[in-house]
Amino acid sequence: MHGGSKITLLKCGLGSSVGLFNITRKLQSTLPTASLVLSEHLKSRNYPHWTSYFVKYKDVKDDQRGKSHFNWSVRGHNYHILRTGCWPFIKYHCTKRPFEDLSRDDKFFRVLKILNLGIPCLAYGVGSWFLISSTEIVKTGHGDVTLYFLYQENPNARY
Repeated sequence: MHGGSKITLLKCGLGSSVGLFNITRKLQSTLPTASLVLSEHLKSRNYPHWTSYFVKYKDVKDDQRGKSHFNWSVRGHNYHILRTGCWPFIKYHCTKRPFEDLSRDDKFFRVLKILNLGIPCLAYGVGSWFLISSTEIVKTGHGDVTLYFLYQENPNARY
């Protein structure tokens, strides 16, 4: 009888974990994708020459995971995106440039991150908490998302 109680408790615990996982997955599906936030930010800034921001992992669905350097086109404007995960953030640096094949750069950055075990990325993310001085709200069809900046950007700046 005592053994049966343990099994029952184990089943309840497992059921709770699965339920929690399903709730988390359901919440995750209502979040905007990181790519949608990127596009909406560039549109809201009227396609700037460059921008650089952080977004919290918990605020987006990371549909660009594994990409480090890539092209991103929004309504005919092409951007070179440098992207890295730096917990608790995802960091984006966007520069308006003509389309180029960035696949070699992307692979290089990915290998570099693996070789250094992601430690510099983690340090960058944690350190950013102390350096962020400005925020901006991006509106999406899935809700508002806060972007974080190291300093207030001049929307018309070329560099």
